[in-house]
Amino acid sequence: MTRRKILITGASSGLGAGMAREFARRGRDLALCARRVSNLEQLRDELLAAHPGITVAMRALDVDDHAAVPKVFDELRAELGGLDRIIVNAGIGKGARIGTGRADANLATATTNFVSALAQAEAAMGIFREQRAGHLVLISSMSAVRGLPGKKAAYAASKAGVTALGEGLAIELRGTPIRVTTVQPGFIATDMAAKAGDAKLVVPLDKGVNSMVAAIEREAVRASVPEWPWRVLGLVMPLLPRAIMARMG
Repeated sequence: MTRRKILITGASSGLGAGMAREFARRGRDLALCARRVSNLEQLRDELLAAHPGITVAMRALDVDDHAAVPKVFDELRAELGGLDRIIVNAGIGKGARIGTGRADANLATATTNFVSALAQAEAAMGIFREQRAGHLVLISSMSAVRGLPGKKAAYAASKAGVTALGEGLAIELRGTPIRVTTVQPGFIATDMAAKAGDAKLVVPLDKGVNSMVAAIEREAVRASVPEWPWRVLGLVMPLLPRAIMARMG
């Protein structure tokens, strides 16, 4: 099945903008959401100039405004004439060592990355249950595979929550026309990865986005991307001694 009408949150930069460009190249109609409206406008203009046959709708959305999420999703659904796929991508990478006086950063990360992802999943699933079809995509992280120390602890925990949410929905909806995919990217060359990742493991944005979109199009239940080396690392990380994991803080 080709999902022709796709909503992406956090679409103003990074992975969200990259996915929008790739889906536009494939001729899909897009509904784009983000806080930074000027960035969205520039992206919309770029996509329409390169692919004049598609439709690009956009709305300002702060996903932490949970009451606004279903309203914006419904508006975009009406503008596009339906939604086949919703990609929950918006997230942040703040973090500090727990107990060091920066609870604000960790609480913001937990709220945006998990609670707000849940709010988006609620809105998306409301639409899909009503129309009895659709594809929910949750963008998690390879950090969800195992708890990480130091300033990455809250981020890893928030993404583990996203992965668990996706797994639960995939189990519940098996055998139905509603599909659920959880994507766990490794280090892809975005501003967030540049601050967090081992430079030797960071892949170019285009390569990372292409691997994400390929997994989404396959509608895999869960995908570690790029597949090499992250599929292997996803198997190895839970087995590593804590002394080795401690170096990742």
